[in-house]
Amino acid sequence: MGAVDRFWLKNYPKGVPADIDVNQYESLVQLLEEAFKKYGSLPAYSCMGATMTYKQLDENSAAIGAWLQSKGLGKGKRVAIMMPNILQYPVVMCGVLRAGGTVVNVNPLYTPRELEHQLKDSGADAIFILENFATTLQAVLDKVPTKTVVVCSMGDLLGFVKGLIVNFVVRNVKKMVPAYQLPNAVKFLDVLADGLKMSLKPVKVGHDDVAFLQYTGGTTGVSKGATLLHRNIIANMLQCEAWYQPALSKLKPGEYPVTITALPLYHIFALTVCAMMSMRIGGQCVLIPNPRDIPGFVKELAKCKFHVFPAVNTLFNALLNNEDFKKLDFSRLILSAGGGMAVQEVVAKRWLEVTGCPICEGYGLSETSPVATANRTDTDKFTGTIGLPICNTEIAILDDEGNHLPPGSVGEIAIRGPQVMAGYWNRPDETAKVMTPDGFFRTGDIGVMDADGYTKIVDRKKDMILVSGFNVYPNEVEGVVAAHPGVLECAAVGVPDENSGEAVKLFVVKKDPALTERDIMEYCKEHLTGYKKPKYIEFRSDLPKTNVGKILRRELRDSTVKKAA
Repeated sequence: MGAVDRFWLKNYPKGVPADIDVNQYESLVQLLEEAFKKYGSLPAYSCMGATMTYKQLDENSAAIGAWLQSKGLGKGKRVAIMMPNILQYPVVMCGVLRAGGTVVNVNPLYTPRELEHQLKDSGADAIFILENFATTLQAVLDKVPTKTVVVCSMGDLLGFVKGLIVNFVVRNVKKMVPAYQLPNAVKFLDVLADGLKMSLKPVKVGHDDVAFLQYTGGTTGVSKGATLLHRNIIANMLQCEAWYQPALSKLKPGEYPVTITALPLYHIFALTVCAMMSMRIGGQCVLIPNPRDIPGFVKELAKCKFHVFPAVNTLFNALLNNEDFKKLDFSRLILSAGGGMAVQEVVAKRWLEVTGCPICEGYGLSETSPVATANRTDTDKFTGTIGLPICNTEIAILDDEGNHLPPGSVGEIAIRGPQVMAGYWNRPDETAKVMTPDGFFRTGDIGVMDADGYTKIVDRKKDMILVSGFNVYPNEVEGVVAAHPGVLECAAVGVPDENSGEAVKLFVVKKDPALTERDIMEYCKEHLTGYKKPKYIEFRSDLPKTNVGKILRRELRDSTVKKAA
């Protein structure tokens, strides 16, 4: 592997090393158990007014781990977690890792079709699921290999009285739990009670064991699991900690950072930057189960002094448009981390005006655990770029043949470093498409790096659509819509959207003249998660194609953008 000239190191902030030691921990289990011992009495996670200390997280996760081991779900077994940001998530995540297993993160808003694919593809032996989403699992349970089902309720870890009240409201007042039947499922609190009577058996877990399967879309429209090893997550967590050091050094002696965790923990950004980094430094994650409820979110923010605020552009923007948000106390805020999608300059400027803390924009993918580049945390200058390569990371700009291009050239952004995945789960053919012979991961994003090492994304090689930080693949949307009996053919493209960065626009040629926009919207609602659903639908008599019959998505996208201009 030839080394790349890391000329950007000269622009590193003071106190940030060129490299970190990725061998500080043998595994994530060692990291977690160190945190439990070191920070025992400190708060680790809080949610809806309840707080769990590191000691309680230790006891509860050991119980989950012991129970999993008692069911033969230990070393190498895949366990899916399908829940929003509630206290059960870190308990189960730590429990699976301590039992020697692999966490399969599942978006709780998935439709049955999407869930079935992920459980089959990962070979998940067990799933921990919030009851609100149990009907989705019920629809596919007889088609997937997942035999052990544990059902959680919102109030499980909020204390007896509060838990009862919350569960009553969720089930009976807000009616958020559709009736379901999962005959062999066990309740989370029963699992916890049984596990507390057992002992967790130590398991030898190392750098090369699989910690997480993080599902990401594919150019084929088939979601693939990025295989993230213990080494990958350890490396990225330590890289982020080192990169954020100029900001973290502003903490007062004896002060531990409070991180607002509104981004879902099943998403790699929050998993690494919120959960893992927080546990490494004794911080507290304030879990926000539903960040879309902006007034409710702001009320939670008013209850605590927070230091670290990771978010995507759409969330920063939504908060800035809430009058009560502007009245909050931002005196302790030392780091606002932007990722998942481009941070708009107007949003960055307003955020700095309101909070006094600049947004540090970074870049990465599920395949890179995720952070690969970031802007400096010791400046409030908005660069409009994705920043510099972080510690231990090389960025190359490649041409179509894989040759490295000099600064100032436009090409595909490629990443090499200890945070890069081992490959796609059970898909060597797909892995071969994205990995170069010298170990670089080809991102599919087109960018240009300047003479100082700052990279700007200028386009996307793939037709991927980025909606509020989530990847949407046109092939998947088209595959679903094409199955509608009233559709002859269709094409999905991304169009600019003020709120979500991009939105899905669908072009449809009718087979049935009576087909309406509403018919398609209802159909998509049934088969696609919210962020994948088209926001706009345009009926056409035909679609532009190449001479071999391939639909020209770019032409459709360009015509939409031109019309808007």
